[in-house]
Amino acid sequence: MKKLILIGRVGAGKTTLTQALKHEKIDYRKTQYIGHESWLIDTPGEYLENACLASAIALYSYEADVIGILMAADEPYSLYPPNCTGHVNREVIGIITKMHSECGTERAERWLRLTGCKTIFCVDSVTGEGVQNIIDYLSESDTKQHKTTKT
Repeated sequence: MKKLILIGRVGAGKTTLTQALKHEKIDYRKTQYIGHESWLIDTPGEYLENACLASAIALYSYEADVIGILMAADEPYSLYPPNCTGHVNREVIGIITKMHSECGTERAERWLRLTGCKTIFCVDSVTGEGVQNIIDYLSESDTKQHKTTKT
């Protein structure tokens, strides 16, 4: 199993997705620190939103095989600059959370594609829809060979 780090703003659904990926009961709570487990790294949204803390994400990304950039379907704007994945020496995937939001996933997908994400997953962590696709992706022997898809 490839190790995944989840990065996203406050409220993007990182911790809820972490619980869904681990088949745990969904327990809404605020992540206060970087949670480093066997194949999953959960980060607080403040680390992305605060330049003073952003270096911690960069350091922990070296512990991961795959970087998951999260964006909720109902986010009003993107924190990610265009082509930011070009500076990363790891596989980067986009993950759209809250896929059943009234806003839909199209805008979030466009923003993630602008960052450079070629593989994008849509999930609903509460219902579990799309979660298995991420697990399957991380279980593949070589994620680089995975087709560019939106699942």
